[in-house]
Amino acid sequence: MTTFDFDGGRAALGRSLLASKVLSSDWVPTFAAVPRSAFLPDVIWPHDMASGGAVGVSRLDDPVTWQGYADANVPIVTQWDDGAHEGLIPGELSTSSASMPSVVFSMLRDLEVTAGCRVLEIGTGTGWNAALLGHRLGLPNVVSIEVDPVIAASARASLRRFGLPVEVITGDGFLGYPDGAPWDRIIATCGLRSLPFAWVEQLRPGGLILAPWGTNHGHLDATVRLVAAEDRRSASGRFLGPVEFMKLRAQRMAWPVHEQYVPPEGVGDALKSSTSITDAEFGTGRFDASHFAVGLQVRDCVRSVADKREGARPVWLYSLTDRSWAVVIFRDGEGEATVYQSGERPLWDEAEAGWRWWDREGRPGFERFGLTVTAEGQTAWLDSPEQPIAAPA
Repeated sequence: MTTFDFDGGRAALGRSLLASKVLSSDWVPTFAAVPRSAFLPDVIWPHDMASGGAVGVSRLDDPVTWQGYADANVPIVTQWDDGAHEGLIPGELSTSSASMPSVVFSMLRDLEVTAGCRVLEIGTGTGWNAALLGHRLGLPNVVSIEVDPVIAASARASLRRFGLPVEVITGDGFLGYPDGAPWDRIIATCGLRSLPFAWVEQLRPGGLILAPWGTNHGHLDATVRLVAAEDRRSASGRFLGPVEFMKLRAQRMAWPVHEQYVPPEGVGDALKSSTSITDAEFGTGRFDASHFAVGLQVRDCVRSVADKREGARPVWLYSLTDRSWAVVIFRDGEGEATVYQSGERPLWDEAEAGWRWWDREGRPGFERFGLTVTAEGQTAWLDSPEQPIAAPA
């Protein structure tokens, strides 16, 4: 049995991660040696479970609360609005963070590193993940890339101060780092909508890519683990499970503005219909597999789930290629939901067709889906690469 010889909330966190099998035994010494708190700034915005939002905490003003969040299994925003934001009140767009420890260590577990592995990390952030890799594998075997020069400089300073000066490159991680190739592993700590073939080219044959990937249908990502072919002309593998990461900056999407789609008078002369699909079936939860599956089927479309009010929940669909839109209104206790759609694209018809395909296939979970990346692009599939799904946007 593994025991922890340090005190406080981090010991409790370690025991919890071990019990849930997120923290594998080979990563325990590194977990114990490299605390997240050593890489966090003085002002942080952790996710508050009670309110469901971010809350500002200053180490100088409230060191006990700051340390409590640092040692908790919650994500922590460390930058808003690309650094333009100041003060304790959260900004508009979170642009850098320290992921929750359960996500960090589940990804490190799934990276399947062994002694001597050379790892390229895409997205340095605070530097904590790079430090964990550097402690486990040795400093010469790890390089991290960060696009934001201020964040990169802060991470370098934290890594030096802690005594694990992993090399941090300021640059566009989408291009990889060919100067250090070939790599045994590439791990991304940002969400992607298009996975670059450059990463495949920079792997050793049989090397692994571990990255959060999703479609423009929403913020949802799923971790995918790709294995490079012996000729390095492709990499392919399955999804492991749902996550949600801040997106690679070059692939950020401007969220549709509702008023630019729907007229002031509301649904107006939109085509009205109904559907027998229920709220729960359509996947209005944050990490529902049906949401992921529909996103693979419906190209260039964003979904927005509104809060339920007085027993009614609208789910909006917006086209990214024109001003087509749709809304399905689920009501408690009603057998059918009302649908309105307008524009050149019948967005609800597309979404319902995608859902019914998922239903016919046995409502597969994330683990039945996979992805193949070649020089020509990326293709999602179900069960095997021989069963491709329509290419996502």
